[in-house]
Amino acid sequence: MRIATWNVNSIAARLPRLLDWLDSTRPDAVCLQETKIPDDTFPRAEVEELGYEVAAHGDGRWNGVAVLSRVGLADVTRGLVAEPGFPHPEARAVGATCSGVRLWSVYVPNGREPGHEHYAYKLAWLAALRDTVSVESPESLPYAVCGDFNVAPTDDDVWDPAVFTAATHVTPPERNALAELRDLGLHDVVPRPLKYDRPFTYWDYRAGMFHRNLGMRIDLVYASKPLADAVADAYVDREARKGKGPSDHAPVVVDIDLP
Repeated sequence: MRIATWNVNSIAARLPRLLDWLDSTRPDAVCLQETKIPDDTFPRAEVEELGYEVAAHGDGRWNGVAVLSRVGLADVTRGLVAEPGFPHPEARAVGATCSGVRLWSVYVPNGREPGHEHYAYKLAWLAALRDTVSVESPESLPYAVCGDFNVAPTDDDVWDPAVFTAATHVTPPERNALAELRDLGLHDVVPRPLKYDRPFTYWDYRAGMFHRNLGMRIDLVYASKPLADAVADAYVDREARKGKGPSDHAPVVVDIDLP
């Protein structure tokens, strides 16, 4: 089974690229973030033509997540347990079961800057994600939380730690929130880079950042032990970040060999 996660940064703007990528990469299930589109205008017909069912959760110009599956789609859940809002809950999490594998597509709030009310919202949202995962008790199930976490787990996951001093994405409270997810039995599936020495998944649009590999690893796959143990390969599809009009994120692709 092949699963993937990708922050597409607007499915409307990136639809031709997404369709081409689905057709060539053929993931069995893919988690999308920043779809930036209401559910009633999601391009279902175009995606379904490639054999995918859709579980979407979107409410307008911002945020938005989805799970696409060509191996079945069941038990769809939109939103988290006791999900906080800013001020109202946003479309940032959707879960679905695909051929016996439980997947969550998540788009964690950015946080803006430490001390900002959006930073407090980010930490509260991550706590709600932890509580949701805890309720689902994933330890013995093929289970993964995938998406744009807006947190780099370690200093090795940013191109220069000194640049991020006192910035979001690297602070101890954010990284502790990821550690609490791992304490529930989830494992960080670290992909291999297709180029350079570190598997960054995000590069700012500013000139030269991508080509010099000045990026971050913030798109993560946190998998239960049964799923993590079944990983045959995992890679960052850097090719999808190239060309005209790409997302600022690259997909992470994970091949699993379940019994």
